[in-house]
Amino acid sequence: MKKLPLSIFALLVATVLTAQQLEQVSFANASTLTSFGFIADRNVLIRISPEGKIMEWGIEVKADRAEYYAPQLQPYMGRVEYFTDDIDPAIKGKVKSIGTCNFTYYGSSEIASKAGKIRTIGYQAVDYFTNFDNAAQDGKMKSVGTTTFDYYSSFENEMFKGKLKSVANNAVTYHSSFDDKLIRGRLKSIGSTNFQWYTSLDIGRSGLKSGSYRQRIGNITYILL
Repeated sequence: MKKLPLSIFALLVATVLTAQQLEQVSFANASTLTSFGFIADRNVLIRISPEGKIMEWGIEVKADRAEYYAPQLQPYMGRVEYFTDDIDPAIKGKVKSIGTCNFTYYGSSEIASKAGKIRTIGYQAVDYFTNFDNAAQDGKMKSVGTTTFDYYSSFENEMFKGKLKSVANNAVTYHSSFDDKLIRGRLKSIGSTNFQWYTSLDIGRSGLKSGSYRQRIGNITYILL
């Protein structure tokens, strides 16, 4: 068997190491975490809920002449497999693979906060907060591979308790209940990136004043829906 040229081997290693990496973090109303998005082969985006459930998968479509992406993913036409009926009831019927991206799940013998949730995404292990943690964190995704997540506890301000607090080294902050009524609970910053919103003082104006609804921070795209 011939040896692969070093450049090709390095490319294959890089492809394996970057597969199924966290690519997106999405928020509803620029406030509530809705999904973590992972890129698989052939640019398939797999969106997973903070509680470890596969929500959707497909190809993200961008407009030709603007920074606009279709809200719905284009259907993936490749191979998708599911676990059969003879598997643990906590796993039965769940997605087994999307293309070359395989999934495993925590079985019914696990504690309730983990049973039936994704255990691995490709080669990356997934862990969750449990009922031994703060109630606002219980059942939420704690880590994927080396990427860690944290959430505000139930003792925090009403506007952000239970919300995403950090992604790896990037802190996530929100406007509190003491801020203007139009911006309460909305994202204030992610890492060193700040978001400014129109307030009730800006008559006839609303929405994002500065910043972007789709912001690349580090190696992750944050989407403010």
